[in-house]
Amino acid sequence: MDFGAVLQTNPPSARTVQLAKLAEAHGFSHVWTFDSHLLWQEPYVIYSRILAETSKIIVGPMVTNPATRDWTVTASTYATLNEMYGNRTICGIGRGDSAVRTTNGAPTTLKTLRESIHVIRELANSRPVEYNGATVQFPWSRGSSLEVWVAAYGPLALKLTGEVGDGFILQMADLDVAKWMIESVRTAASNAGRDPMAIKFCVAAPAYVGSDWEHMRNQCRWFGGMVGNHVADIVAKYGTDSIVPAALTDYIKNREGYDYNQHGKAGNEHAAFVPDEIVDRFCLLGTAKDHIEKLEALRDLGVDQFASYLQHDNKEETMRVYGETVIPAMTDSIMATK
Repeated sequence: MDFGAVLQTNPPSARTVQLAKLAEAHGFSHVWTFDSHLLWQEPYVIYSRILAETSKIIVGPMVTNPATRDWTVTASTYATLNEMYGNRTICGIGRGDSAVRTTNGAPTTLKTLRESIHVIRELANSRPVEYNGATVQFPWSRGSSLEVWVAAYGPLALKLTGEVGDGFILQMADLDVAKWMIESVRTAASNAGRDPMAIKFCVAAPAYVGSDWEHMRNQCRWFGGMVGNHVADIVAKYGTDSIVPAALTDYIKNREGYDYNQHGKAGNEHAAFVPDEIVDRFCLLGTAKDHIEKLEALRDLGVDQFASYLQHDNKEETMRVYGETVIPAMTDSIMATK
């Protein structure tokens, strides 16, 4: 299992770079960032500095969208970073949430998402593609490589992921929901004639190593509020009696509003409706042993990477424990099964 760290590009940018370097030092393979140009600093600029000051870490957004960035510019950015630093980029993409809602926009259609994935991937892999009625290609790009991983929740988005995604990003660590979603993506891949085992699966959720459960929950409750934005869209489309697991939909009944100025922040006042049970199910909290047990369960479901959201007051210590205890334990458990 690979491990990623999910950061916000809050100023000072040097702090984001510092945390990325620390993640690499502790054995993390990926550094992901939020991508909302109004709420935080421009991630692609910071990626260049991260790549320059690290040697192995892979960087990318969790997640970008097709609405706020021109697809060809996005692809050009990846191809340029790959030429500068080797193929060390990855693209996480979805329909759009905080980046579009802060401009009074809305998530894109799945058709638009599908088309953008194709255009970005072909161009960023140094291949020609049809775009707006023209065949386009970067004449300067040679050997660039980019995987596009799709963030999804609803049935149709999961179907799209299985049909076109190189990977699937599930932003929560609930075991029951993860099982259903992974099976949904694999079924869609198989139905599309793809190898369902070739798709990589990433679970992204807050991880907090500690012993004060009330404090840990309060530091990570914001995540249930963030997920609730996507769940509300699903409930509006499919209702409460759909094939979507009740574990995902029931908890938003008391959800009222949401202020994106508090998006992804510990202490988010608009996450008060999220009960402790959901925080525990969606996140990884507790001792190193608690984390290892849940990670092993996720790996048994087919999860290839766990990406830890670090929007809390224990970033460095959590990364340290992962580097010294959790990651080695997961590596040892893999070797023991071989």
